[in-house]
Amino acid sequence: MDVEAELLLARAARVSGHEGRARVCARRAAGQAIRAHSGIEGDALKQLKWLAGSHAIPDSVRAAARRLSTKVDTDHNLPFTEDPLEDARLIIAHLTPQPPLPTPPD
Repeated sequence: MDVEAELLLARAARVSGHEGRARVCARRAAGQAIRAHSGIEGDALKQLKWLAGSHAIPDSVRAAARRLSTKVDTDHNLPFTEDPLEDARLIIAHLTPQPPLPTPPD
């Protein structure tokens, strides 16, 4: 499954009231972007932990990776309020090459 498909699954899970499933899909989407960018193999958590420790990555992206790789507590709560889908989008946007802007005509 590709990054966009995982993000679609994440949104669908959220709409259905399955926030935990949405977070899992967001992690997998981010993991796929990390793998494509760096070649790091393994599951999404391994990739997110690698990204969180990479000092070549901006702090905001590393923080998003740390949040996505944080485990829930025994009550299924997280110690922060940031949106996991937005964290995944931030990581994906940073790691995905953007097409060049067209050159304006003279």
